[in-house]
Amino acid sequence: MIAALGFGTVAVFLALTFSRRVSVLVALVAVPTVAALIGGFAGDLDKFMTDGLAEVAPVGILIMFAVFYFTLMIDVGLFDPIIKTVLRTVKGDPAKIAVGTVVLTVLVALDGDGASTFLITVSAMLPLYRRVGMSPLVLAGTVALGAGVMNMIPWGGPTARAMAALDLESSDVFLPVLPAMIAGIAWALFAAYVIGRKERERIGVAEIDSSTIDPTLDREMRRPTPVLVFDAVLTVALIVALVVELLSLEVLFVIAFAIALLVNCPNWEDQQRQIEKHGKSAALVTAMIFAAGIFTGVLTGTKMVDEMAQSAVSVIPEQLGGALPVLVAVVSMPLSLVFTPDAYYFGVLPVLGETAEHLGIDPALMARASILGQMTTGFPLSPLTAATFILLGMAGVDLGSHQRFIFKWAFGSTLVMTAVATATGALI
Repeated sequence: MIAALGFGTVAVFLALTFSRRVSVLVALVAVPTVAALIGGFAGDLDKFMTDGLAEVAPVGILIMFAVFYFTLMIDVGLFDPIIKTVLRTVKGDPAKIAVGTVVLTVLVALDGDGASTFLITVSAMLPLYRRVGMSPLVLAGTVALGAGVMNMIPWGGPTARAMAALDLESSDVFLPVLPAMIAGIAWALFAAYVIGRKERERIGVAEIDSSTIDPTLDREMRRPTPVLVFDAVLTVALIVALVVELLSLEVLFVIAFAIALLVNCPNWEDQQRQIEKHGKSAALVTAMIFAAGIFTGVLTGTKMVDEMAQSAVSVIPEQLGGALPVLVAVVSMPLSLVFTPDAYYFGVLPVLGETAEHLGIDPALMARASILGQMTTGFPLSPLTAATFILLGMAGVDLGSHQRFIFKWAFGSTLVMTAVATATGALI
């Protein structure tokens, strides 16, 4: 009963999201609320929602101040040299711009954090997309393709969870699928080229003189070189601190924004104006995060997620035998729309590993199969991860449009990697 209610809740939410009948924020709150009432959890609804909100509160704070920080950096012109360098390289060709977006994403994503990858990459590329006239869906989609594959790195969330859940080492899980990951990056570059070529057919190649383009949206905010040098040093220091986890991510962004705002806007009036200028964007994205917290809080508190995990595993026929790892790999990406990373890797994967062992299959194969899509290629499309809404909020696109636009290409990444992993012996 609980499992059926959980699957129904997710199905209704996805249907509303794809059909655009209601906003994602409304669906994230209303659908689980109704489901909890139907399931007889009215008395515990307050606790479920409060727990969910508490879980995402640090993420909400992180996003708000990260948006404030990077929008300030854009306004003062910190990313202008990067954008001009890209322009000199791509010369206004949408196909090259799309491919360049994936390259930049792959490099930035080496830190293993999806949120910072989206913030940095979209901040750097969005002015270029606007100048050329490319669709923001292309930006969100190509960033998603690069970040999704790169989320497989050992210090990324899914792989780390897989290793912890089955008590495995990086050599057991990640190294065998490294060739598949390289193939996934190649697929992302190919997909970006195809997508960009379609954009080129739609808008043509822009004739842009890189010496005259002004990526800064607010010329009055442009700062002199000494201040920009300070901003660059501060940004690099922030990224390093994020990677080494010097402090919690939200605290780092709060401190960094306070310093940046003081240096770039020394007057109280300028500080207030800067905060008000981007307050709407920050509030919209943060509100979405808290709504997602309610959604996951209710599904977790009612045990819907746990029951869904058990039900999903119970339908796997024993006669599948050696084909089980390949099957898990193929369905791993779509399952990102159903299970949170914790629910899958700590709920489903251990049962899959035990089932595999009973069938004479190395449990490590199940971990490898899972990271080929579950919250890797699938996480930038999943409504169950806060990072997705950072990407969408920064790019200015809605979840349904984003999913419809890039799902087939992201699923293609998993299929390509599954084929290569099978051919190289990682899944057999």
